[in-house]
Amino acid sequence: HACVSTAAMEHVTASEELSATLMYHVERPVLNEGYIDSELLHRKKRTPKSFQQRIAEHLRCSSEKAKSVVFGFLPILTWLPSYPLKQYLFGDIVSGISTGVMQLPQGLAYAMLAAVPPVFGLYSSFYPVLLYTFFGTSKHISIGTFAVISLMIGGVAVREAPDSMFAVNGTNASQIVDFEFVLGLLRFGFLAIYLTEPLVRGFTTAAAVHVSVSQIKYLLGVHTARFNGPLSSLDAVFRNIASTNVVTLIIGLVCTVFLYFIKDLNERFKKKLPIPIPGEIIVVIVSTGISYGMVMSENYGVEVVGKIPTGLLPPKIPDFSVFPGLFPDAFAIAVVGFSIAISLAKIFALKHGYSVDGNQELIALGLCNFMSSFFHTFAVTASMSRSLVQESTGGHTEIAGLLASLLVLLVVVAIGFVFQPLPTTVLAAIIMVNLLGMFKQMKDIPALWRTSKIELAIWLVSFFASVLLGLDYGLVVAMGFAILTSLSSYLLFVLFLKAEECTGIKIFQSNTSIYFANSDLYVSALKAKVRPNA
Repeated sequence: HACVSTAAMEHVTASEELSATLMYHVERPVLNEGYIDSELLHRKKRTPKSFQQRIAEHLRCSSEKAKSVVFGFLPILTWLPSYPLKQYLFGDIVSGISTGVMQLPQGLAYAMLAAVPPVFGLYSSFYPVLLYTFFGTSKHISIGTFAVISLMIGGVAVREAPDSMFAVNGTNASQIVDFEFVLGLLRFGFLAIYLTEPLVRGFTTAAAVHVSVSQIKYLLGVHTARFNGPLSSLDAVFRNIASTNVVTLIIGLVCTVFLYFIKDLNERFKKKLPIPIPGEIIVVIVSTGISYGMVMSENYGVEVVGKIPTGLLPPKIPDFSVFPGLFPDAFAIAVVGFSIAISLAKIFALKHGYSVDGNQELIALGLCNFMSSFFHTFAVTASMSRSLVQESTGGHTEIAGLLASLLVLLVVVAIGFVFQPLPTTVLAAIIMVNLLGMFKQMKDIPALWRTSKIELAIWLVSFFASVLLGLDYGLVVAMGFAILTSLSSYLLFVLFLKAEECTGIKIFQSNTSIYFANSDLYVSALKAKVRPNA
C-alpha cells in the first residue's frame, strides 16, 4: 500500500509540473461587428399574415378540429367514459360527503357576508358546483361560496340597496331584495394571470381583515346598519357596544374556541385521521338544536337565520338595468375570483401530476356564474379549505364535487327548514376561524424582506390599499403599483421595438414575476416564440 501511495503522489506531482509548463496557442481571424453582421448572421424577413389570412386559419374546420373543440369545451367527455369505478368511486364518495358537509354551513355563513338571504348561499353551493363537473378541468378544487368574493358582493349590495331603503333592520332585510350578479361573461383571464403572488396574498390578507371586522357585530349580537368598509363597521359597533347580547357573545365564543380546537386537531393528526372531523357541521347541528329547544330567539333576543324556504325557487331573469353601475365591481370580483381558482387548480395539478387548461377554467367559471345567476345565486369561486378536504379525503375526480352538490340539494329540498333557529353568531364564528389561514400570510413580510424588496413593496401596497380604500379600489391601486414596478422592463422593450431578429438567436423577456399561477402562460408564450409552427 505504501508503494502504491508513493507512486500516486509522484504521478500527481509530475502532472502538476507538466501542466504548469504547457502553453496553448490559438489562431483565429479577428472578427468585427460588420463582418459578423454581414457574413454570419442572417436577418429574418418578417412576412406578417394579413387579417383575412388569420381569420381564415381560425375558421378552417375539420372533423379533428371539431372533435377537439367539443372535447375541450366539455372536458367531462374525456375522462368519464374511462372512469375506473373500482379504484376511484369509493374515494370520490367519501370526499364528496366530507366536502358537502362543509359546503352547508359555509354556504349559510358566506351568504351573510354577501348580504343576501342564507338560502341563497345554499343555492350557490349547488348550481355552480353541478355545472363545474361538466366544464371544469381541475379534479380537486371545490367550487362554491368563498369569503373574499362574498364580502366584495356584500359591499356592492350595501351600496346599491342600503338598509335605509327598507322598513326592516338587520341581516334579514336582504331577504326582500334579489341581488343577482351576472359575472361570468366579465371574466378576463389574462388580467388574473398577470396578478403576481405577493399582490394576491396581500389582497386576500386585507380581505380577511374586512371579513373579520364585518363579523364582530354578529359575534356580539349588536344591531347596526350595514357598512362598506372596516373603519365604518368598527365605529358603528363601538358606538353600540353597550347593547351587546351576552348570550349571543357566549355562544359565539364557545363555538369559536371549539372550531379552533377541532381545526388544530385535524391539522395535527391529518395523517392518522381517515377524514377530518367535521367541526363546522357539528356546531351548526348542536347550536341549532339548543336554540330551538330553548327558544333563544324569543327568550334571549338571539338573532337567528330565520325562514329558509323548502325546495328550489323558479328561475328569474336578472334586472339588466343595473348592469352599467355594477360593471366596475363585477370586473374586480371576476379578476379576483378567477385568480384564486386558477392558483388553487394549479397547486393540485402540480401535486398530482396532471395539467389544467387556464382558458377552459375561464370558460367553466364564467358559465358556472352566468347560468347559475338565473337561479338566485351569487358569484362563487374555489375555496382553499374545502379543496384541501376534497383532496385529502380521497377525491380523485370532479365526481366528488358532484356528490357534494347533490348533498346540498338534498338539504335544500328536504330539510332546509331545520336550520331556521341557527344563531347567526355561530355562522360568524365559522367565518372567523376559516380566516386563520389567510392571516398566516402575514409571515410573507419577513420572508419577502430577505428575498425581494420589490415584491415586499407590492405585498404591502396591496394590503394597505385594500384595507384603507376598500377591496375594489385597493385591487386597482395594487395592480397599478405592480405595473409601475416593472415599468423599466416595459421601457426597455419599447427601446428595442425596431430590433430585427437574427436566425438562431431568440431573446425572450417576461415583464412580471413568474409563479405557479402564470407559469403555463409563460411556457406557452416561450414555446410560441421559439417554435411558432409547433
